Amino acid sequence: MPEWEDAATALRRAAMDYLARREHSLHELRLKLQRRFPEQPPEAIDRVTGALRDEGLQSDERFVESYVRYRKQRGFAYRHIRRDLLQRQAAPALIDRHLRPDDPDWPPLLQSLIHSRLGITAGSTLDAANLEFGSREHRRLLRFLEGRGFPISDIIKSLQP
Repeated sequence: MPEWEDAATALRRAAMDYLARREHSLHELRLKLQRRFPEQPPEAIDRVTGALRDEGLQSDERFVESYVRYRKQRGFAYRHIRRDLLQRQAAPALIDRHLRPDDPDWPPLLQSLIHSRLGITAGSTLDAANLEFGSREHRRLLRFLEGRGFPISDIIKSLQP
């Protein structure tokens, strides 16, 4: 077997291992293979990743869908998830198909994070936390929620009694 076939087999096996663990964007998969096989020319990596895409083993659509679902479960909101997906070079049209700023999941997720962060038990209200506007705890909570990707207007609305 020629050397280039061995390399292609190793590249494919490594790519399949990555994809078996979780979905990857095409860009992510290429980067991981380039880091693992720096001696391989980019064309060889492109051939292998292209073949995986053509065979349906790698899909940016599935990647975006699973990434959005996972990050929402972890308490991240629209802006944060969108930025991450763009950094992974997911197509904006795919992102827009699976991630919406007006998703009805955002307000309950925001409330859940606020209650969790403030230690408010189920059934209690925000008033029970005695969160004073402008206090150190209030500012820390705002920064935390903004970092999670929630718009400041939604955060302020959720923190009002």
